[in-house]
Amino acid sequence: MLELRDVHVHYGLSHVLQGVTLTVGQGEVVGLFGRNGVGKTTVIKTIAGWLKPSAGVIRFAGDALGELAPDRICRLGIGLVPEDRRVFPGLSVDENLRLGFLQSPHRGKSVMAASLAGVYERFPRLAERRRQPGKTLSGGEQQMLAISRVLVGEPRLLLIDEPTEGLAPMVVEEIFTLIATLQAEGISVLLVEQHVHRALDVCTRCYAMARGQVVFEGMAADAADRHALLARLAV
Repeated sequence: MLELRDVHVHYGLSHVLQGVTLTVGQGEVVGLFGRNGVGKTTVIKTIAGWLKPSAGVIRFAGDALGELAPDRICRLGIGLVPEDRRVFPGLSVDENLRLGFLQSPHRGKSVMAASLAGVYERFPRLAERRRQPGKTLSGGEQQMLAISRVLVGEPRLLLIDEPTEGLAPMVVEEIFTLIATLQAEGISVLLVEQHVHRALDVCTRCYAMARGQVVFEGMAADAADRHALLARLAV
């Protein structure tokens, strides 16, 4: 579904990604792990079109993404949940969710109503707070809102950047349970996450990055691959 081949990205004179190659298949949850500053978020932003590669190829379902604007990439079926969530603080939960329909603007009102109902069924706490401003939500509720806002657009691939950062352990478990559910529903996920041990339980495959390069690829369920990945990350 997603392929990056020998992708390079520069910030000015800084060579941030240095030949990244990775894939995400249909229905896979693929973990992208590494220490802070190695380029994981840059990979996510480049796929989403927020950054442009200086070399290499990015394809999604056969379409080349390198020169496309972020809104075009989004409408192809790639949803981004950024690290900072980007919940609109002055808008209600319901209004934040309705912004997600901009990802697929040609759907009818009945379809959009069904999508909202599905989100509220999946996240009862959001349903209880649907009229509250985003700024009044807890960190975990804001993360649920950020993910839900993308899901109403019915993406085929989710890019999720550090979804559990700063959250209570109970909420962390809820997020990982949700990711496993999304995989069961056929949605592919590229996941950047610092809770490596727990994330591996929901991943199909895993990559490790160091200094802007992929330095390891393995199967998350394989004990030897897990050990090798954790050794690379020293966690």
